[in-house]
Amino acid sequence: MLSSEQLRTEFLVTDLFTVGEVRMRHWEVDRAVLGGIVPTSSALELPVPQEMRAASFFERREAGVINLGGPGRVTAGATQFDAGPLDGLYLGRGTPGPVTFASADPANPARFWLLSYPAHAAHPNRLVRREDVPGDRLGASASANARTIYKYFHPGAFPTCQLVMGVTKLEPGSVWNTMPPHTHLRRSEIYCYFDVPDNQAVFHFMGLPQETRHLVVRNCEAVLSPPWSIHCGVGTTAYSFIWAMGGENQEFTDMDPAPVNSLI
Repeated sequence: MLSSEQLRTEFLVTDLFTVGEVRMRHWEVDRAVLGGIVPTSSALELPVPQEMRAASFFERREAGVINLGGPGRVTAGATQFDAGPLDGLYLGRGTPGPVTFASADPANPARFWLLSYPAHAAHPNRLVRREDVPGDRLGASASANARTIYKYFHPGAFPTCQLVMGVTKLEPGSVWNTMPPHTHLRRSEIYCYFDVPDNQAVFHFMGLPQETRHLVVRNCEAVLSPPWSIHCGVGTTAYSFIWAMGGENQEFTDMDPAPVNSLI
C-alpha cells in the first residue's frame, strides 16, 4: 500500500505553472504529456521532450491547450491564435513549428495548460472560444454538486484522434464532482484543478472502488487518473477543473459506474 507521499509522487503533479517557464511531465499511461506554460515579457517555445524521440513536438502528436490566465497568443509556424481567458486551442498532428506561447500583458500573464496524446492522423487546428462552448448543467444544490460541463474538444464538435477535453465549473455552495464515481478501462483521464482559493483545497478520491485513497490538491495542480481508478472530488469551497481523456475510445458516456454503496 502506498503512503500519502508515495501517492502524491505517483499521481499528483505540482509546480506546473511557474512564471517565465515551460514545465512538462511525461506519463507512460497512454503516453500522455502535460504541461504548464507561463510567458511574461518574452514568448516561450514549446520544447520537444527527450522521451518523444521526435524531430518536432507534433510530429506524431496532437494537443489541447486551455488558457487559465490573462490574454495570450499561441503561434504555430506562421499562424497566430489569440486566446483569452478560458479559450481553448486544438493543435493537430503535423502542426508546424516553432510553437510559441506569449502573454499580451506581462503583469497579467497567460497561463497555458497543455495536454498531448499520440495521434495516428492529422486534423485541422481550431481555436475554441469559451463563449461558443455550450454548457451542460448537471447535479443539484440539494446534493451539493450543481455544476456545468463545457465540452471543448470532442467528436460531436470536430474530429480529433484521442483527445477529449473540457472544463467543469461548480456553482457556489456546491463542492462535489462526479459523485457517484466511475471508471473507464479504455482510457485514462487527467484533471487540472483551478479557481481553488488560497487556504482552500480539493480532496480528490482515487483507487479501486473497494480500496479508495485521496490526494489533497491545491490551485493549478494536476491529478493523473489511471483507467482502473475511480475519480471524484470534494472541495472546501466551489472550484473548477479541466478534464481530459485519451485512450482507445472517445465516447464520453463509456464508463463503469461505482455506486456509493460499493465504495470502501
